[in-house]
Amino acid sequence: MFIPDYLDMSKIVKSAKIGRLFEAVESSGGTIRFVGGAVRDTLAGLSGFDLDLATDLSPDELIEACQSRELRTVPIGLKQATIGVVIDDQILEVASLRRSVKNESGKYEIEFTDDWSADAARRDLTINAVYADLRGNVFDYYDGIADLKAGIVRFIGNPDERIEEDYLRILRFFRFYAKFGKKPMDKASLASCIQHKNSLRSVAIERVRDELFKILVTPNAAASMKIIYDNDILAYFLPKSRHLDALERLSCLVADNKYEGNFLRRLFVLYQPKAAAAENMAGTLRFTKKQKETFVQWAKIDLHPENIMTQQSRMQFIYRYGKQFCIDKILLGAAIYGFEGKSVTNLLQEIENSVVPIFPIRGRDVINKGVKGNRKIGQTLNRLEQMWIDNNFNLTRDELLNLIR
Repeated sequence: MFIPDYLDMSKIVKSAKIGRLFEAVESSGGTIRFVGGAVRDTLAGLSGFDLDLATDLSPDELIEACQSRELRTVPIGLKQATIGVVIDDQILEVASLRRSVKNESGKYEIEFTDDWSADAARRDLTINAVYADLRGNVFDYYDGIADLKAGIVRFIGNPDERIEEDYLRILRFFRFYAKFGKKPMDKASLASCIQHKNSLRSVAIERVRDELFKILVTPNAAASMKIIYDNDILAYFLPKSRHLDALERLSCLVADNKYEGNFLRRLFVLYQPKAAAAENMAGTLRFTKKQKETFVQWAKIDLHPENIMTQQSRMQFIYRYGKQFCIDKILLGAAIYGFEGKSVTNLLQEIENSVVPIFPIRGRDVINKGVKGNRKIGQTLNRLEQMWIDNNFNLTRDELLNLIR
Protein backbone atom coordinates (compact mmCIF):
# COMPACT_ATOMS: atom_id res chain seq x y z
CA MET A 1 0.00 0.00 0.00
CA PHE A 2 1.36 3.38 -1.07
CA ILE A 3 0.42 6.42 1.02
CA PRO A 4 1.72 9.76 -0.34
CA ASP A 5 2.94 12.55 1.98
CA TYR A 6 2.09 10.52 5.08
CA LEU A 7 5.07 11.14 7.37
CA ASP A 8 6.57 14.37 8.68
CA MET A 9 10.18 13.59 7.74
CA SER A 10 11.57 16.36 9.95
CA LYS A 11 11.00 13.90 12.81
CA ILE A 12 13.36 11.43 11.16
CA VAL A 13 15.83 13.52 9.17
CA LYS A 14 17.90 15.73 11.47
CA SER A 15 20.74 16.47 9.05
CA ALA A 16 20.53 17.99 5.58
CA LYS A 17 23.52 15.86 4.61
CA ILE A 18 21.29 12.80 4.54
CA GLY A 19 19.84 14.30 1.37
CA ARG A 20 23.23 13.79 -0.28
CA LEU A 21 22.90 10.05 0.30
CA PHE A 22 19.48 9.97 -1.36
CA GLU A 23 20.79 12.07 -4.26
CA ALA A 24 23.77 9.73 -4.66
CA VAL A 25 21.58 6.63 -4.87
CA GLU A 26 18.96 8.20 -7.14
CA SER A 27 21.58 9.63 -9.51
CA SER A 28 22.88 6.06 -9.91
CA GLY A 29 19.45 4.84 -10.94
CA GLY A 30 18.54 3.37 -7.56
CA THR A 31 15.96 3.91 -4.84
CA ILE A 32 16.59 4.31 -1.12
CA ARG A 33 14.10 4.35 1.76
CA PHE A 34 14.02 4.43 5.53
CA VAL A 35 12.78 1.20 7.09
CA GLY A 36 12.22 -0.47 10.44
CA GLY A 37 12.56 1.41 13.70
CA ALA A 38 12.83 4.92 12.24
CA VAL A 39 9.51 4.58 10.41
CA ARG A 40 7.75 2.42 13.00
CA ASP A 41 8.65 4.59 15.99
CA THR A 42 7.84 7.83 14.18
CA LEU A 43 4.42 6.44 13.31
CA ALA A 44 3.99 5.54 17.00
CA GLY A 45 5.04 9.02 18.16
CA LEU A 46 8.32 7.84 19.67
CA SER A 47 11.81 9.30 19.33
CA GLY A 48 15.41 8.24 19.91
CA PHE A 49 15.53 5.55 17.22
CA ASP A 50 18.40 4.45 14.99
CA LEU A 51 18.23 5.23 11.28
CA ASP A 52 18.19 2.14 9.08
CA LEU A 53 17.78 2.32 5.33
CA ALA A 54 17.29 -0.03 2.40
CA THR A 55 18.22 0.31 -1.26
CA ASP A 56 17.77 -1.64 -4.46
CA LEU A 57 21.43 -1.04 -5.34
CA SER A 58 23.92 -3.81 -4.65
CA PRO A 59 26.61 -3.12 -2.03
CA ASP A 60 29.19 -2.41 -4.74
CA GLU A 61 26.83 -0.09 -6.56
CA LEU A 62 26.01 1.72 -3.32
CA ILE A 63 29.70 2.25 -2.52
CA GLU A 64 30.31 3.62 -6.01
CA ALA A 65 27.30 5.93 -5.75
CA CYS A 66 28.52 7.29 -2.40
CA GLN A 67 32.03 7.87 -3.74
CA SER A 68 30.57 10.01 -6.52
CA ARG A 69 29.19 12.37 -3.84
CA GLU A 70 32.24 12.10 -1.59
CA LEU A 71 30.39 10.15 1.08
CA ARG A 72 32.59 7.82 3.11
CA THR A 73 31.47 4.20 3.50
CA VAL A 74 32.50 1.38 5.81
CA PRO A 75 31.77 -2.36 5.33
CA ILE A 76 29.93 -3.14 8.57
CA GLY A 77 27.99 -6.24 7.48
CA LEU A 78 29.04 -7.54 4.11
CA LYS A 79 27.58 -10.97 4.81
CA GLN A 80 24.20 -9.31 5.33
CA ALA A 81 24.90 -6.91 2.45
CA THR A 82 24.92 -3.90 4.77
CA ILE A 83 27.11 -0.86 4.17
CA GLY A 84 27.73 1.93 6.64
CA VAL A 85 27.55 5.48 5.29
CA VAL A 86 29.19 8.16 7.42
CA ILE A 87 27.00 11.24 7.92
CA ASP A 88 27.98 13.86 10.53
CA ASP A 89 30.36 11.39 12.20
CA GLN A 90 27.56 8.85 12.57
CA ILE A 91 27.24 5.62 10.64
CA LEU A 92 23.94 4.98 8.89
CA GLU A 93 23.30 1.35 8.01
CA VAL A 94 22.11 0.85 4.45
CA ALA A 95 21.13 -2.69 3.46
CA SER A 96 20.65 -3.92 -0.09
CA LEU A 97 17.25 -5.51 -0.74
CA ARG A 98 17.21 -9.22 0.03
CA ARG A 99 14.88 -12.15 0.06
CA SER A 100 14.93 -15.46 1.94
CA VAL A 101 15.38 -18.63 -0.07
CA LYS A 102 15.37 -22.18 1.35
CA ASN A 103 18.29 -24.25 0.08
CA GLU A 104 18.43 -28.00 -0.54
CA SER A 105 19.25 -28.73 3.10
CA GLY A 106 16.15 -26.86 4.25
CA LYS A 107 18.03 -23.89 5.65
CA TYR A 108 17.23 -20.32 4.69
CA GLU A 109 19.73 -18.27 2.74
CA ILE A 110 19.68 -14.63 1.74
CA GLU A 111 20.05 -13.46 -1.84
CA PHE A 112 19.89 -10.02 -3.47
CA THR A 113 16.75 -8.74 -5.14
CA ASP A 114 15.39 -5.51 -6.56
CA ASP A 115 11.86 -6.35 -5.41
CA TRP A 116 10.78 -4.21 -2.45
CA SER A 117 7.84 -6.46 -1.58
CA ALA A 118 10.17 -9.48 -1.48
CA ASP A 119 12.47 -7.59 0.91
CA ALA A 120 9.46 -6.75 3.10
CA ALA A 121 8.35 -10.40 3.08
CA ARG A 122 11.58 -11.63 4.69
CA ARG A 123 11.34 -9.16 7.60
CA ASP A 124 9.96 -10.44 10.89
CA LEU A 125 6.88 -8.44 11.89
CA THR A 126 4.34 -6.43 9.95
CA ILE A 127 5.12 -3.29 11.95
CA ASN A 128 8.79 -3.58 10.96
CA ALA A 129 8.14 -3.80 7.22
CA VAL A 130 7.02 -0.21 6.56
CA TYR A 131 9.25 1.97 4.37
CA ALA A 132 9.36 5.74 3.81
CA ASP A 133 11.23 7.93 1.32
CA LEU A 134 12.70 11.37 1.90
CA ARG A 135 9.46 13.03 0.80
CA GLY A 136 7.34 11.33 3.44
CA ASN A 137 5.73 8.83 1.09
CA VAL A 138 5.09 5.54 2.88
CA PHE A 139 5.18 2.01 1.45
CA ASP A 140 3.32 -0.51 3.62
CA TYR A 141 3.30 -4.03 2.16
CA TYR A 142 1.75 -6.00 5.05
CA ASP A 143 -0.65 -3.59 6.81
CA GLY A 144 1.96 -2.66 9.38
CA ILE A 145 0.45 0.78 9.96
CA ALA A 146 -2.97 -0.67 10.75
CA ASP A 147 -1.42 -3.23 13.10
CA LEU A 148 0.61 -0.54 14.84
CA LYS A 149 -2.48 1.60 15.42
CA ALA A 150 -4.43 -1.38 16.72
CA GLY A 151 -1.61 -2.64 18.92
CA ILE A 152 -1.37 -5.94 17.05
CA VAL A 153 2.05 -7.61 16.86
CA ARG A 154 2.29 -10.50 14.41
CA PHE A 155 4.70 -12.17 12.06
CA ILE A 156 4.59 -11.58 8.32
CA GLY A 157 3.07 -14.49 6.44
CA ASN A 158 3.77 -17.93 7.93
CA PRO A 159 5.09 -17.50 11.52
CA ASP A 160 6.99 -20.80 11.35
CA GLU A 161 8.92 -19.67 8.28
CA ARG A 162 9.77 -16.29 9.79
CA ILE A 163 11.04 -17.91 13.00
CA GLU A 164 13.01 -20.61 11.18
CA GLU A 165 14.90 -17.85 9.35
CA ASP A 166 16.24 -16.65 12.72
CA TYR A 167 15.17 -18.21 16.02
CA LEU A 168 15.97 -15.01 17.90
CA ARG A 169 12.76 -13.67 16.37
CA ILE A 170 10.94 -15.55 19.12
CA LEU A 171 12.25 -13.04 21.66
CA ARG A 172 11.87 -10.14 19.25
CA PHE A 173 8.17 -10.97 19.07
CA PHE A 174 7.87 -10.67 22.85
CA ARG A 175 9.90 -7.46 22.90
CA PHE A 176 7.76 -5.68 20.35
CA TYR A 177 4.60 -6.95 22.00
CA ALA A 178 5.84 -5.49 25.30
CA LYS A 179 6.46 -2.19 23.53
CA PHE A 180 3.49 -1.88 21.17
CA GLY A 181 0.95 -4.57 22.04
CA LYS A 182 -2.55 -3.46 23.04
CA LYS A 183 -4.59 -6.55 22.18
CA PRO A 184 -4.13 -10.16 23.34
CA MET A 185 -1.15 -11.83 21.67
CA ASP A 186 -1.65 -13.03 18.12
CA LYS A 187 -2.49 -16.71 18.61
CA ALA A 188 -0.68 -18.02 15.54
CA SER A 189 2.48 -16.07 16.34
CA LEU A 190 2.51 -17.16 19.99
CA ALA A 191 1.85 -20.80 19.07
CA SER A 192 4.79 -20.77 16.68
CA CYS A 193 7.07 -19.22 19.32
CA ILE A 194 6.13 -21.99 21.76
CA GLN A 195 6.62 -24.68 19.13
CA HIS A 196 10.15 -23.49 18.28
CA LYS A 197 11.28 -22.44 21.78
CA ASN A 198 13.85 -25.24 22.10
CA SER A 199 15.60 -23.95 18.98
CA LEU A 200 16.64 -20.87 20.93
CA ARG A 201 19.44 -23.09 22.26
CA SER A 202 21.13 -22.77 18.88
CA VAL A 203 21.29 -18.98 19.18
CA ALA A 204 24.42 -17.42 20.66
CA ILE A 205 23.88 -16.59 24.33
CA GLU A 206 25.01 -12.99 23.72
CA ARG A 207 22.17 -12.44 21.25
CA VAL A 208 19.64 -14.03 23.61
CA ARG A 209 20.93 -11.88 26.50
CA ASP A 210 20.77 -8.65 24.50
CA GLU A 211 17.21 -9.36 23.40
CA LEU A 212 16.19 -10.23 26.96
CA PHE A 213 17.65 -6.95 28.17
CA LYS A 214 15.65 -5.07 25.53
CA ILE A 215 12.45 -6.79 26.71
CA LEU A 216 13.14 -5.85 30.33
CA VAL A 217 13.32 -2.11 29.65
CA THR A 218 9.97 -1.93 27.84
CA PRO A 219 7.03 -0.35 29.69
CA ASN A 220 5.09 -3.63 29.81
CA ALA A 221 7.99 -5.96 30.51
CA ALA A 222 6.25 -7.76 33.37
CA ALA A 223 3.29 -8.81 31.21
CA SER A 224 5.54 -10.18 28.46
CA MET A 225 7.85 -11.91 30.92
CA LYS A 226 4.86 -13.64 32.52
CA ILE A 227 3.90 -15.15 29.17
CA ILE A 228 7.53 -16.12 28.56
CA TYR A 229 7.69 -17.88 31.95
CA ASP A 230 4.28 -19.50 31.60
CA ASN A 231 5.38 -21.10 28.33
CA ASP A 232 8.98 -21.92 29.36
CA ILE A 233 10.37 -19.88 26.48
CA LEU A 234 13.64 -19.13 28.32
CA ALA A 235 13.77 -22.27 30.47
CA TYR A 236 17.06 -23.38 28.93
CA PHE A 237 18.75 -20.13 30.03
CA LEU A 238 16.96 -18.94 33.17
CA PRO A 239 14.63 -20.29 35.86
CA LYS A 240 11.18 -18.84 36.36
CA SER A 241 10.88 -15.74 38.51
CA ARG A 242 8.41 -15.35 41.37
CA HIS A 243 8.86 -11.58 41.52
CA LEU A 244 6.97 -10.16 38.55
CA ASP A 245 5.13 -7.86 40.94
CA ALA A 246 8.46 -6.34 42.02
CA LEU A 247 9.38 -5.81 38.36
CA GLU A 248 6.08 -4.01 37.85
CA ARG A 249 6.75 -1.77 40.86
CA LEU A 250 10.25 -0.99 39.66
CA SER A 251 8.96 -0.04 36.19
CA CYS A 252 6.47 2.38 37.77
CA LEU A 253 9.08 3.89 40.12
CA VAL A 254 11.52 4.47 37.28
CA ALA A 255 8.83 6.09 35.12
CA ASP A 256 7.48 8.25 37.97
CA ASN A 257 10.95 9.54 38.82
CA LYS A 258 11.93 10.01 35.16
CA TYR A 259 14.92 7.67 35.19
CA GLU A 260 16.14 5.66 32.23
CA GLY A 261 15.16 2.00 32.28
CA ASN A 262 18.11 -0.16 33.33
CA PHE A 263 18.11 -3.81 32.27
CA LEU A 264 20.46 -4.91 35.07
CA ARG A 265 18.22 -3.40 37.75
CA ARG A 266 15.20 -5.14 36.24
CA LEU A 267 16.93 -8.49 35.96
CA PHE A 268 18.09 -8.15 39.57
CA VAL A 269 14.64 -7.35 40.90
CA LEU A 270 13.21 -10.32 38.99
CA TYR A 271 15.54 -12.80 40.72
CA GLN A 272 16.76 -10.94 43.84
CA PRO A 273 19.86 -13.17 43.92
CA LYS A 274 22.34 -13.69 46.71
CA ALA A 275 25.98 -13.08 45.83
CA ALA A 276 26.71 -16.62 44.59
CA ALA A 277 23.57 -16.72 42.44
CA ALA A 278 24.40 -13.27 41.05
CA GLU A 279 27.86 -14.54 40.08
CA ASN A 280 26.34 -17.55 38.35
CA MET A 281 23.78 -15.47 36.47
CA ALA A 282 26.46 -13.04 35.33
CA GLY A 283 28.48 -15.98 34.02
CA THR A 284 25.54 -17.65 32.29
CA LEU A 285 24.53 -14.47 30.48
CA ARG A 286 28.13 -13.42 29.91
CA PHE A 287 27.97 -9.98 31.44
CA THR A 288 30.78 -7.54 30.85
CA LYS A 289 33.24 -7.16 33.71
CA LYS A 290 31.60 -3.87 34.75
CA GLN A 291 28.08 -5.33 34.61
CA LYS A 292 29.15 -8.31 36.69
CA GLU A 293 30.80 -6.11 39.35
CA THR A 294 27.67 -3.96 39.66
CA PHE A 295 25.27 -6.92 39.72
CA VAL A 296 27.23 -8.83 42.36
CA GLN A 297 27.75 -5.75 44.54
CA TRP A 298 23.99 -5.15 44.61
CA ALA A 299 23.63 -8.70 45.92
CA LYS A 300 26.37 -8.38 48.55
CA ILE A 301 25.24 -5.07 50.04
CA ASP A 302 21.69 -5.07 51.33
CA LEU A 303 19.85 -1.82 51.89
CA HIS A 304 17.07 -2.05 54.45
CA PRO A 305 15.11 1.07 55.44
CA GLU A 306 16.99 1.40 58.74
CA ASN A 307 20.27 1.89 56.84
CA ILE A 308 19.02 5.21 55.50
CA MET A 309 16.62 6.47 58.15
CA THR A 310 18.86 9.34 59.26
CA GLN A 311 20.70 11.95 57.23
CA GLN A 312 23.99 10.76 58.74
CA SER A 313 23.43 7.14 57.79
CA ARG A 314 22.45 8.17 54.27
CA MET A 315 25.59 10.27 53.82
CA GLN A 316 27.74 7.41 55.09
CA PHE A 317 26.14 5.09 52.57
CA ILE A 318 26.59 7.60 49.75
CA TYR A 319 30.22 8.18 50.72
CA ARG A 320 30.99 4.47 50.82
CA TYR A 321 29.30 3.44 47.59
CA GLY A 322 28.65 6.54 45.48
CA LYS A 323 25.46 8.28 44.37
CA GLN A 324 24.57 5.96 41.50
CA PHE A 325 24.92 2.83 43.59
CA CYS A 326 22.66 4.37 46.26
CA ILE A 327 20.05 5.42 43.70
CA ASP A 328 20.07 1.90 42.25
CA LYS A 329 19.74 0.31 45.69
CA ILE A 330 16.93 2.68 46.69
CA LEU A 331 15.00 1.76 43.54
CA LEU A 332 15.68 -1.95 44.03
CA GLY A 333 14.78 -1.81 47.70
CA ALA A 334 11.60 0.15 47.03
CA ALA A 335 10.51 -2.42 44.44
CA ILE A 336 11.44 -5.44 46.57
CA TYR A 337 10.18 -4.22 49.97
CA GLY A 338 7.30 -2.07 48.70
CA PHE A 339 8.37 1.38 49.94
CA GLU A 340 5.86 4.19 49.42
CA GLY A 341 6.30 6.20 46.22
CA LYS A 342 6.41 9.71 47.72
CA SER A 343 9.02 8.86 50.33
CA VAL A 344 11.13 7.16 47.68
CA THR A 345 10.96 10.21 45.42
CA ASN A 346 12.04 12.51 48.26
CA LEU A 347 14.90 10.20 49.16
CA LEU A 348 16.12 9.94 45.58
CA GLN A 349 16.01 13.71 45.22
CA GLU A 350 18.03 14.15 48.41
CA ILE A 351 20.67 11.73 47.17
CA GLU A 352 20.94 13.48 43.82
CA ASN A 353 21.32 16.89 45.52
CA SER A 354 23.83 15.71 48.11
CA VAL A 355 27.47 16.77 48.05
CA VAL A 356 29.73 13.78 48.63
CA PRO A 357 32.41 14.69 51.20
CA ILE A 358 36.08 14.22 50.34
CA PHE A 359 38.41 12.67 52.91
CA PRO A 360 41.04 15.39 53.53
CA ILE A 361 43.99 13.15 54.48
CA ARG A 362 46.35 11.39 52.07
CA GLY A 363 49.14 8.90 52.55
CA ARG A 364 51.78 11.62 52.27
CA ASP A 365 50.22 13.41 55.27
CA VAL A 366 50.59 10.27 57.36
CA ILE A 367 54.20 9.77 56.24
CA ASN A 368 55.03 13.37 57.15
CA LYS A 369 53.78 12.60 60.66
CA GLY A 370 56.44 9.92 60.99
CA VAL A 371 54.39 6.79 60.26
CA LYS A 372 56.48 4.26 58.31
CA GLY A 373 55.74 1.07 56.43
CA ASN A 374 52.94 0.54 53.92
CA ARG A 375 50.91 -1.59 56.30
CA LYS A 376 50.96 0.97 59.13
CA ILE A 377 50.30 3.83 56.74
CA GLY A 378 47.23 2.00 55.42
CA GLN A 379 46.00 1.11 58.90
CA THR A 380 46.40 4.71 60.05
CA LEU A 381 44.50 6.05 57.04
CA ASN A 382 41.69 3.56 57.60
CA ARG A 383 41.37 4.46 61.29
CA LEU A 384 41.34 8.18 60.56
CA GLU A 385 38.78 7.78 57.83
CA GLN A 386 36.48 5.73 60.07
CA MET A 387 36.75 8.34 62.85
CA TRP A 388 35.96 11.06 60.32
CA ILE A 389 32.90 9.13 59.10
CA ASP A 390 31.73 8.37 62.65
CA ASN A 391 31.88 12.10 63.42
CA ASN A 392 29.59 12.78 60.46
CA PHE A 393 32.50 14.02 58.29
CA ASN A 394 32.96 17.05 60.57
CA LEU A 395 36.56 16.53 61.71
CA THR A 396 38.85 18.99 59.95
CA ARG A 397 42.15 18.16 58.31
CA ASP A 398 44.09 19.64 61.25
CA GLU A 399 42.01 17.75 63.77
CA LEU A 400 42.64 14.52 61.95
CA LEU A 401 46.37 15.15 61.68
CA ASN A 402 46.51 15.79 65.43
CA LEU A 403 45.03 12.34 66.03
CA ILE A 404 47.94 10.56 64.32
CA ARG A 405 50.16 8.68 66.76
